[in-house]
Amino acid sequence: MHQSRREFTALAVTSLLAFGAHADTYPSKPITIIVPQAPGGTNDTVARILAQKLGVLSGQRVIVDNRPGAGGNIGTEFAARAAKDGYTLLLTISSTQAINPALYKKISFDPIKDFAPVAPVGVVPNVLVVNPSFPAKTLAEFIQVARTSKPEIQYASAGNGSLNHLLGAMLSSSAGVPLQHVPYRGVAPALTDVMGGQVPVAFASLPSCIEFIKSGKLRALGVSSAKRSPALPDVQAIGEVVPNYAGELWVGLFAVRGTPGDVVSKLAELVAAAVTAPDVQERFRVAGVEVLTGGPTRLAQMLQDDIARWAPIVKASGAMVD
Repeated sequence: MHQSRREFTALAVTSLLAFGAHADTYPSKPITIIVPQAPGGTNDTVARILAQKLGVLSGQRVIVDNRPGAGGNIGTEFAARAAKDGYTLLLTISSTQAINPALYKKISFDPIKDFAPVAPVGVVPNVLVVNPSFPAKTLAEFIQVARTSKPEIQYASAGNGSLNHLLGAMLSSSAGVPLQHVPYRGVAPALTDVMGGQVPVAFASLPSCIEFIKSGKLRALGVSSAKRSPALPDVQAIGEVVPNYAGELWVGLFAVRGTPGDVVSKLAELVAAAVTAPDVQERFRVAGVEVLTGGPTRLAQMLQDDIARWAPIVKASGAMVD
């Protein structure tokens, strides 16, 4: 028994030394960032800008691995089962991490228990966009047209229970505007149909539609942030017309819960250095992404706040996915 205790003590010391060495040398091999959305969307755009800069700062290759499906659940579940060593990370959006637990009847990850917050990265508004032929030129005109339209005006979203679906539902209830939701399998096909005239209106994240707005293929009537977006300074915040209306999409980096604290801290430092770099800030600005700074504590609070905020809105909307 005495010999076993000595062996156990030696093993514990070895483990502690190994932990210290791991934390001090991190990262010592390539890092994979799981993006639970398809290429071309907001999160993918942010991920590729961030990964490139993190690679330069860390001296290691940073790989973006897109694993879309089930509203982001497939990639998130995959990341939750990864090793707790800081080499497989999750870059996700608030709709997946904060809305999906209330939206899906069955979900195999816990957004708080399974993940360790690392840092917020950026925030983007959604934009209320219309086909250029739509009669309303302003948000106030849109509300007036929608109130008197028979049948109800249809609006497209990236899918049932997506943030842009819920923003439409929130506008409908807050402004007394009857709107009919038309879910799509992603924002790209939704915008394609709005530009093609099949559906007149959509809510879409700013990075996914900013080029269409600038080229005149879509008209922007309002942004969902509490204030106007620097990328679209001439477009009203919806809250300027509809009091207290606001809802943004944030992007945040998470590690697997149980990842050593020193590794999480090192990652937070790398992210802070990346997002405050002038070249990254410029690329984010062009894409319509506003940089967010702050470490694990801020991201954890943002997640908790959004879980509490969106759960009753999901319930009121009646959205539910099996």
